[in-house]
Formats: sequence, C-alpha cells, structure tokens
Amino acid sequence: MPLALLALAIGAFGIGTTEFVIMGLLPQVAGDFGVSIPTAGWLVTGYALGVMLGAPVMTALGTRISRKRMLMLLMGLFIAGNLLSAVAPVFGVMLLGRVIASLAHGAFFGIGSVVAAELVAPDKKAGAIAMMFTGLTVANVVGVPLGTFVGQSLGWRVTFALVAALGVAGLVGVAKLVPDLPKPEGVHLRHELAAFKNVQVLLAMAMTVLGFGGVFAAITYIAPMMTEVTGFADGSVTWLLVLFGAGMFVGNLVGGKFADRAPVLMLTASLAGLAVALGLFTVTAHDKVAAAVTIFAIGVLGFATVPPLQKRVLDQAHAAPTLASAMNIGAFNLGNAISAWLGGLVIGAGFGYTAPNWVGAALAVSALLLAFVAEGLERRAGKFAPNTVPANNISTIPANEAYRTVHS
Repeated sequence: MPLALLALAIGAFGIGTTEFVIMGLLPQVAGDFGVSIPTAGWLVTGYALGVMLGAPVMTALGTRISRKRMLMLLMGLFIAGNLLSAVAPVFGVMLLGRVIASLAHGAFFGIGSVVAAELVAPDKKAGAIAMMFTGLTVANVVGVPLGTFVGQSLGWRVTFALVAALGVAGLVGVAKLVPDLPKPEGVHLRHELAAFKNVQVLLAMAMTVLGFGGVFAAITYIAPMMTEVTGFADGSVTWLLVLFGAGMFVGNLVGGKFADRAPVLMLTASLAGLAVALGLFTVTAHDKVAAAVTIFAIGVLGFATVPPLQKRVLDQAHAAPTLASAMNIGAFNLGNAISAWLGGLVIGAGFGYTAPNWVGAALAVSALLLAFVAEGLERRAGKFAPNTVPANNISTIPANEAYRTVHS
C-alpha cells in the first residue's frame, strides 16, 4: 500500500478522536462553563450537523482546486477548530470551534476515499478505502479512551490541543506523501451533482443511513443499558466502548478485503448479520459476557459495511464521484442522528433501555432490503442495457492510469 494512505489514516485518526472524545468529557466541559449536561450535548449534535452541512458545501467549494490541496485546506480547518475549542473562553465559542472542525469531516473522508482509490490498482479500491478508515477505527480503540483519560487527568483543553497536534501531523503527511494527481478533465460541480440522478447512488446512501443508523441506535444508549440492565459498573463502559472500537477495526479490515472480491456478498452478509446481532442484543444485554461479545460483533458487522458502501458510491458515481463520496460520509452522521432520536423515543415511551436494539435491527433489515433492490436493478440494467458510450462522455483519468502515474 502507498505511504500516502498512512497520511490519510493519520488525518482520519485525528478526526475520529475529536468526534467521539467529547462524549467522555461532557461532565468536565459542562462544569467548567457552568452549563447543564443536555446543553453540553449540543457539542455532539452541533458536530454532527456540521458534518452533514460541510460534506456538500466544502466539497463543492473544492471542485476548482486539486484534491491534495483541498485535503490540506481541510486539515487546516480541522486544526483551527480544535485550537479554538481548546482556548474557548465561553461555551458558545467552544461550540463554534466544534462546528468549524466538523466542516472538514465529511469532505476529508469523501475526497480522501477518492484519492485512496486512485492510488491503487482498480481491483484494490475497497482495501485502500478501508486502510484510510483504519485511522477512524483505531481512534475509537486508542484515541478516544486516551483522550478521555488525558482530559480527566490534565483537563479537557489539553485533549483538544493534542487533537489539534494530530491535525498538524495529518497536514504534514498529506503535504509530503500524497501525490498531486491531475484533476479529471471537464468535471465541474454540475457533473458532480449529476451523480445524484443515479438511483444506485441514492440507494447506496440510503443503505448507509439505515445500516449504520442501526449500529448507533444501540450504541448511543450503551451506557445506561450496560449499567442499568447488564449490571456493569460505570467505569466499565469505557472498556466496552474500546471493545466496540476493536470490533470496528476488525470489521473495517474484513470489509475492505472482501469488498474487492465479492462486494455484494460482503454487503448483504454484513447487513444480515448486523440485524441478527442487534436483535439478539435485547436478550444478551442481560448477561455480562454475552453482552460484551455482542458489542464486539456489532462493531465488526457494522463497520464491515463501510468499505463496500463507500466503494459502491464511487463506482456508481462514475466520472464525478467526489461530491457523492463526501455526501455518503454525511449519510453516516445522518443515520447516527436519526437512530439516536428513534432510540430515545422508544426509551421515553417506557419500553426500556434495550428497546433501541429492536430499532437498530429494524433499520438494518431495511438496509438489507434496499441492498436486494439495488442488486436486482443492477442485474436488470445489465441485462437490457445497450452497448453504447455514456451520454456525458466526460474525459477523466481512469483509476488504473492514476495508479500508473503514482507508481511510475
């Protein structure tokens, strides 16, 4: 694998750390600013909304410059946002810093996915995308618990300063290691927007919302579920989240490996397994060992869907994949927000802390049904499509040519 993928993974590690570490530091932040925990929760919600807004906006703004330069600008934005959070004198300024940092999130992963796919041979695209996302999964295993420990020991401001330093490392890595590949000729914003006329692109994004939403319907409420239902101590929740992150790491690698060989089978098998695991979690949540095993399994199966879904968006968007790729990252966050809301509804309705697991299972089943629909439409299109040149006839740099450019 090219060293450029390491630079992308470092950036992903920093982004993943800042996204999730705030959850463990909310009490400290709320106490310092004199706000309630629900008010401090806007630091999570604001970040998610910023990702959904930033994915299309930042990608659209970057269509006129090279992808390498845009990645560097995004890391600069990420650094600025985290530094602002670290020195924020009042809560509103910290919230602004979180939003600024979040604007880089979707576009970085979206553009980074396209760059990663261009750096390798065409039959290794999903593996390259998975390598970049490894930074995000490792963040959940190492970055988040370590950042939480540092924040609780030395102060949450130190944590955000260190995250900004990670951004500097990612920026330097992109500048030194990522090749400045030529921009595809003739591809403008209107071509990027045209990708959304493709029903397969829309189906893939809907699968992302529902499939990953299924994961976070359960994981969002893992703390009260594990303490009130399973009987774990409060301090054990951190290690259960580390276990979940380890599952994400394994699932990402497995998904990347097999998505290049059998993408449809990898996607459908993962979604089916995820639906089963989430359904069983309602039962296994009453036993400590079984609950821990299930949490790991949900991490594996949930993140095994990421490489095939991201690769599917890239493939279906054809000549203009950048905006579609970034929007699919926003779809992950949209799924997180919707599923957390639905999980809160069933808990509020009195169905208990395990009820979100059923919500997650239903969302995963819905994503699986869409996968079957997408595959059926693709087979039908392949059977009846005439052997003609695509109507847009956009001149682009094929992935294999870009690969030769990097390795020549």
